[in-house]
Amino acid sequence: MHRPALLAHDLVRVLDGRRILDGLSLIAAPGRRLGLIGENGCGKSTLLRVLAGVDEPDAGRVTRPADLGFLHQEMPFDATATVAAVLDEALREARTDLAELDRLGEELAALPDGGPGQAALLAAYGARLEQAQHREAWDADRRAALLLDGLGLAAVGPDRVLGSLSGGQRGRLALAALLVRRPSAVLLDEPTNHLDDGAAAFLEDQLRALPGTVVVASHDRAFLDAVCTDLLDLDPAVDGPVRFGGGYRAYLSAKHARRHQWERQYAEEQRELTELRRSVEVTAHRVAPDRGPTDNEKMGYGHRAGRVQQQISRRVRDAAGRLAELERRQVPRPPAPLRFAPPAPLAAAPGETGESGPGPLVALHRIRVPGRLALDELDVTADDRLLITGANGTGKSTLLAVLAGRLDATGQVRRRPGLTVGLLTQDTAFDRPERTARATYEQALGADRAERVPLAALGLLAAADLDRPVGTLSVGQRRRLALALLVARPPQLLLLDEPTNHLSPVLCDELEEAIGGKGPGAIVVAGHDRWLRRRWQGRELALHP
Repeated sequence: MHRPALLAHDLVRVLDGRRILDGLSLIAAPGRRLGLIGENGCGKSTLLRVLAGVDEPDAGRVTRPADLGFLHQEMPFDATATVAAVLDEALREARTDLAELDRLGEELAALPDGGPGQAALLAAYGARLEQAQHREAWDADRRAALLLDGLGLAAVGPDRVLGSLSGGQRGRLALAALLVRRPSAVLLDEPTNHLDDGAAAFLEDQLRALPGTVVVASHDRAFLDAVCTDLLDLDPAVDGPVRFGGGYRAYLSAKHARRHQWERQYAEEQRELTELRRSVEVTAHRVAPDRGPTDNEKMGYGHRAGRVQQQISRRVRDAAGRLAELERRQVPRPPAPLRFAPPAPLAAAPGETGESGPGPLVALHRIRVPGRLALDELDVTADDRLLITGANGTGKSTLLAVLAGRLDATGQVRRRPGLTVGLLTQDTAFDRPERTARATYEQALGADRAERVPLAALGLLAAADLDRPVGTLSVGQRRRLALALLVARPPQLLLLDEPTNHLSPVLCDELEEAIGGKGPGAIVVAGHDRWLRRRWQGRELALHP
């Protein structure tokens, strides 16, 4: 059965007066898996909704397969519907195909060979058979059970109502219901949210096995690398969105090459601009050769001086023209990657410096937080890089709160005197929600430091968000502002709870690069991010229930 491509041509979508999509075109062919990446607000979810037909574009058109499947944030079922009802609806098309094949087969068997209507029945049977094969209808029930098990829902009974499920369970059920249908095109928005490592790997296998088209928006770099055959970067660029062939590693390689090219072009243009400015300034003051006329030259000196003056004027005009043109079209300076400023030095406590070096910044012994954390020993040294891993509920955030001194625990906690600690929590709130992001940043850092490390230069918040009240910012934007404060004035002990949440893949890479070096001090990270965990170069502490 022919599987049609998903096509978009010159899409324009305007929301709240802002052009989210501006003339975007793409082809997503069967067998290709296209990943959408970019900063929050760049249009990933908007594009998916337009491709799915949930929203209409303000201009442009979409050609989509009739059996396209889109993973909605909420399933079209009320809270009283059961898990079995959701799966029955997902299996309805496959079961209908099989029932129709049985009915048509019975009619054909009852019809004499060559009888009237046989040709039409055979054609109908062939079309339905092809459709059933396309949907793998005979395998649908087994596939549904496999999907439930692989996505961690095997223990959820069929009679459970949706209202009794967690948000993560409902999301995984919606994903299973979509995949069991085997549509010709699948559109997914952040499908690995609420998935553990095993379920994420299972989903990757399922998507790679689909014969149709897959378009997915995701911040999960490990998922993008494992699944995608192409990536579309929706972040603003001179020539619009840029498509890259390959997974995330190939994208990184291409981005690094483009970055080096950008830096080289910028440096070359700046050198040329400097030379042109010098040429215009110096040459403009030269009206004749440096030496005066000799006796033999006096008769023709005025004529020769005039020619020289004309040549110099022409060179000045040429250089000035080239300078004006280059200044008009010069490439902008490449933005500086995210980097932490150095923290203030911390002196060792008396008696702690010896051949073995200074003692730990924080030492924990037999720490207990009832129902949340049990840890026997942990020392964090001044240049530590510690990654805390574990399933949800094992105490990762609790441990960070104990290290930060924000949560009391039984046991012994020793901190170096004068230690400064910064904690990036998963949900950030500010005391003055009516104050703008820029004003909050300046108030927290002080005017001098805020001027030395401008908020706009960090690339963590869009220019349009700098003067918005922090109370109107999203959870992700507030976390970015909190991260900006830590970047601009890092403490001696930096604690980061799921730091890559709400960050674009590129910004995640920059953050990992910034925390992986020798500065800014001791860093403790709690995270699920598979890409970060695979590339971590420091110590690792795995917490267990």
